[in-house]
Amino acid sequence: MHCHGRTCLRSGFAARALLLIALPTTLVSCGNGGGGTSSPSTSVPSTPSPSPAPSPPPNPDPSPAPLPAPGDPMVSSLMVASNWEIGPIINGKNYSIGMPLRPMQTADGWAFDFPLTPGSVHYVTSRYGSLAGKSHIVMRYRIEADANTQFAPPCCPGFLSIGPTMYFQQRGDDWNTDGKRWWATFKTTMPIKPGEYELDIPLDGPWTSVFSMSAAKNPQQFMTAKMYADRVGFTFGGGDGYGHGVYATGQARFVVTSFVIE
Repeated sequence: MHCHGRTCLRSGFAARALLLIALPTTLVSCGNGGGGTSSPSTSVPSTPSPSPAPSPPPNPDPSPAPLPAPGDPMVSSLMVASNWEIGPIINGKNYSIGMPLRPMQTADGWAFDFPLTPGSVHYVTSRYGSLAGKSHIVMRYRIEADANTQFAPPCCPGFLSIGPTMYFQQRGDDWNTDGKRWWATFKTTMPIKPGEYELDIPLDGPWTSVFSMSAAKNPQQFMTAKMYADRVGFTFGGGDGYGHGVYATGQARFVVTSFVIE
């Protein structure tokens, strides 16, 4: 179990612990984690060997991109970097250590750089609002990094990294109530590595809550959470939680080129 002050949360079904190297398990969440017992759809390779000295990423920092014009009907609010927050912020504390509060705008979307240890990036969310009537979330992204760069959860660097995992949070969540935060644990990526990706997540899929609920077994709670959703986004983790953060062993950048809810 992993606790932040008086808030101590567990993700997935509470009785089991995670050992990502060899055993399919539940992930434990506290304040900044996510959960569920569904196994991700991607295969799990063996734990990588220790990386050599990190190399620079293949792409240097781009020139600052012009900000989208306010209210531009051609630009989705989900593609405006300033509409996103890197957190979570609980009781005034930001659990993403060594990270800016907002991503940066880029020529083809928005981005942030993965921190080096002791930093970590946990949640990346936007206050989208209700998901009523929506059927899926689609994100296209790429990870720019040297092939030797590794990603690891701060709790246990020898375990596999996980993410991004799609996530949403109900309005008024107190970070300690089951059925308020939900993860698409059935379709995530592990381990994190450079490349271009697309996540197409159905909103009627087998989502799992922070403690022990599932969309299949608790449809009313899941429907209510979607109806009154506040934040939507994705998380990074591994080891003891889907949202307990990761760091990189070398320079690495996460670039979102499209984020659509429809």
